[in-house]
Amino acid sequence: MGNYYFPAVFTEEGEGYNVRFPDLEGCFTCGDDLKDALNMAADVLACCLCDMEIEDQPIPAPSDGQKLKIEKGEFINYITCDTDAYRRQYKKISVKKTLTIPQWLNEAAIVRNINFSQVLQEALIELVNK
Repeated sequence: MGNYYFPAVFTEEGEGYNVRFPDLEGCFTCGDDLKDALNMAADVLACCLCDMEIEDQPIPAPSDGQKLKIEKGEFINYITCDTDAYRRQYKKISVKKTLTIPQWLNEAAIVRNINFSQVLQEALIELVNK
């Protein structure tokens, strides 16, 4: 989990671009213009790698972009992504957890209107970011 970079092949299609990642099967996108294609490439790369991490699939080493063969009208650009940041931004689906705490602590927290979910989330975020 973390930071990655992979070469992407950009193919000009009229005013837009198709983008594919030769190292990652099924990882491709497109954009209406170069700026859009670059943004879409970063997004699809993070999405694909995040899914691979979740499914515990091996993530290949990135190819040397200078050794990739490209056709006329294509160029290579390296795209970076941070799968941890991607998860924080897009994977905000809540999951229910069951936990056990002492009864006295439960009663004291209820009296003080403490939100158990919020406290647990804040503590876990602090521990994960260490």
